[in-house]
Amino acid sequence: MSESMRCILTTAYRLSPLPASLRLCGKSCAGHPHGLRLLARVFLIGALLLGVAQPGPCWVAANQRGQASGQTKRTTAFARLVERLSEPGGYFDTDNLISNEASYQHVLGKMRSMNVTGGAYIGVGPDQNFTYIAQIRPHIAYLIDIRRDNLLQHLMFKALFALARNRVEYLCLLFGRPVPPETVVWKKKGIEELVQYIDQTSGERKVFEAARARIQAKVQSFGVPLDETDLRTIARIHESFFRDGLDLRFTSLNRPPRFFYPTFRELLLERDLTGRRCNYLAHEEDFQFLKEMQRRHLIIPVVGNLAGEHALAAIGQDISARGERVSAFYTSNVEFYLMGGQGGFARFAENVKLLPRDNRSLFIRSYFGGTYGSAHPQAVPGYYSTQLLQTIDSFVSECAGGGYQSYADLVTKHQLDLR
Repeated sequence: MSESMRCILTTAYRLSPLPASLRLCGKSCAGHPHGLRLLARVFLIGALLLGVAQPGPCWVAANQRGQASGQTKRTTAFARLVERLSEPGGYFDTDNLISNEASYQHVLGKMRSMNVTGGAYIGVGPDQNFTYIAQIRPHIAYLIDIRRDNLLQHLMFKALFALARNRVEYLCLLFGRPVPPETVVWKKKGIEELVQYIDQTSGERKVFEAARARIQAKVQSFGVPLDETDLRTIARIHESFFRDGLDLRFTSLNRPPRFFYPTFRELLLERDLTGRRCNYLAHEEDFQFLKEMQRRHLIIPVVGNLAGEHALAAIGQDISARGERVSAFYTSNVEFYLMGGQGGFARFAENVKLLPRDNRSLFIRSYFGGTYGSAHPQAVPGYYSTQLLQTIDSFVSECAGGGYQSYADLVTKHQLDLR
C-alpha cells in the first residue's frame, strides 16, 4: 500500500465519530451516508492487523500533536499552580545553591522507624529536599523559599530530571561533563563511582553550552512565565556547578565563607546515623522515583515567606483539597531568623496550625551550635550542624501555651531522640 493511501485512509478514519447506528457489530453500512468512512476504518484496521500497513507520517504527526496538546495542558496547570501558591519574593543573603547541613541525613533512620511516608512534603532550599522526598515517598511535594532564585533553580532541576535518563546523565548535564558510553551499566553503580567519574572527567565548555541550551529550552516548556533576568539567573546558577564542580559550597553574601560548610561531593557521600547512604543520587530507584514525580508535575516550587500571609496557607489549602496530610515539613534553620531580627514567628505558627496533619507529621530542622550558641545535646561529633525532629502536633500545642520564649526553647523542647 502506498504511503499516500495509508494517510488518506487514516484521515478518513479519524474525521469524526461514527453515528450510533454504525457502532454495533452486524449493522450494514450499505447506503448509509457514513458507509465509506466505516469501510475505510475496517480496511485500515484489517491491514494493520495483518501487518500490511503501518501508521504513516500523517498519523504519527497527528498523534504527536495530540500528545503535545495534552502535555501543554498539564504544564499549564503546573504553571498556574506555581503562580497561585506563590507570593512576591524577598531577599536573603545567601546563594544557597547547595545545602550547608552536613547532618541532613541524620534524621532518616528515625523517620524510617516511625514509618513517615506518603502524604505531602513541604521543604525549603535546594536539592537536599530530593533526598527527603526520595526516602518519604510523598504523593506531592512543595518546595517553598523566600528567594525567587530558589524557584528558578528548581525549574533547572526539573529540566535535568526530564532530560536525564539516569543518575550519571543527570550529573553530566549538571556539571557539563561528557556522558560516558553504555550509560545503562551505570544504573547499578554506587554513588562513589559516579562521584569518581565526575571528579576524573574534565568539564568541557562545548559540552556545557550544549547542555545549557537544552536545559533552558526545557525550562521554558514548563509554562512558568520567565523574563530575560530569570533566564540569566538560571544560566548563572548552572555556570556555578560547571565552574566549581563537586567542590561547590554554600556561600553567604557579604560574609566570609565558613570552613565547615560541606562540598557537594561530601553531601553526596554522607550517611544517616545507621550508616546508610540515602542521598537521592545514591540509588537509581530513588532517582527514578523523583524523575516520575517531576514528570507528573508533583514537585511544586513556590516563592513564599513561611511567615507570610499567603504562600504557606495556600499550600495547606491545596493539601487539604487533595485529601492529604503533611508527612514532613523541612524548615532548615528558618525559624532562627523568624524568632530574631526578621520577626514573624507568631504568624508562622498560625500558618502551621492550619496545615492538615496527623500524629506522625514531623518537622525537620537544622541547628548550628557553633554559630548560634552552645552545641546541641544531640550533636554528632565532627558535625557543625545538628538535624532535629519534632512532631508538628507538639509544636502547635507548645505555641498555644506560649511556651517558646527563645530559639533555644524551640530546638530543645519536644525533640525526638534520633538514636
